[in-house]
Amino acid sequence: MSFYQTIAAYEVFDFDAFFARTEGADVVRALNREKLEAIDFLTLLSPAAMAFLEPMAQKSRQLTVQHFGRTIQLFIPLYIANQCANQCAYCGFNRANAIQRRRLTLDEIEAEARAIAATGMRHLLVLTGEARETTPMEYLQATVRLLKKHFASVAIEMFPMQEAEYRRLKEAGADGLTLYQEVYDREIYRKVHLAGPKTDYRFRLDAPERGARAGFRAVNLGALIGLGEKRREVFFTGLHARYLDDRYLATEIGVSLPRFNPAEGDFQPRFPADDREFVQFLVALRLFLPRAAITVSTRERAAFRDRLIHLGATRFSAGSCTGVGGYAQPERRETPQFEISDTRGVDQVVRAIAAQGYQPVYKDWDRIA
Repeated sequence: MSFYQTIAAYEVFDFDAFFARTEGADVVRALNREKLEAIDFLTLLSPAAMAFLEPMAQKSRQLTVQHFGRTIQLFIPLYIANQCANQCAYCGFNRANAIQRRRLTLDEIEAEARAIAATGMRHLLVLTGEARETTPMEYLQATVRLLKKHFASVAIEMFPMQEAEYRRLKEAGADGLTLYQEVYDREIYRKVHLAGPKTDYRFRLDAPERGARAGFRAVNLGALIGLGEKRREVFFTGLHARYLDDRYLATEIGVSLPRFNPAEGDFQPRFPADDREFVQFLVALRLFLPRAAITVSTRERAAFRDRLIHLGATRFSAGSCTGVGGYAQPERRETPQFEISDTRGVDQVVRAIAAQGYQPVYKDWDRIA
């Protein structure tokens, strides 16, 4: 079995017709259900549900507090390389872009780790471009082992791997995996991934499940909002998360809502989402996945992120740099993978969370030796 079968089952489903016939009464019925089925989730993603954002938001807030308390868990990304073998139309690391390419040495990674740890952050997401040749397994294992000396949790966001490779990184100390499908629509996927190993849709789609089988404590997934028809993409994100959650009970399944931001190459998304739609997607995901962590990154504006604290978000990145390195030596920051909107430092984000009556959490997990 694979989530691929679920996607294939919806190939003949007429989403446009479903949304056209969905009415307010359908939304109310879905909103009143204790556990949402897939069709209820799709109903809450419909244009008709936009008129019910307030009751959806209230229920989302209640469920989030019930399962997570008034907390926001913090993490910070560290890019260690930007070499990439892929030609993705929307990405700043696209191999066709004439940018400065760089891979951090282990000594440089150590310096970055010290600079980040000095901010108080204890959960780290380490990222690379997708280039196996320049970031081989031995380098990645050494990186994870080094970073575990400084951080309670080290998660990875890298090229899709085989299960055995994920096990090697888990043994080195990685405990979480983030991997975005980018876009679930197979035709659009083909059009925006022009060359490189990322053209293999199925291998990428099944990677989060391989990570769960490898024993990662947490697996996080999502679609880049703007690439595909947004309501369908959030729908498949939620279905993918529930598919994994139902099968891997020992793994914490989370979702992210990365919304397209400008990057090198001037790509223009066909399906941009406005702020109200973004809120609808967030609260619908919470109602469908009450126990899932929901991440909102620094792609979003500071004031907007602050408002999302009450609506269902549970994880924030803070003090982010999306170029290689950039914490120990800010003046050496390379071309970013994408532009960030919330440029606040860690202390500023912490104060903003506390001002909303929520507790910023630097650390909520430790591996027991």
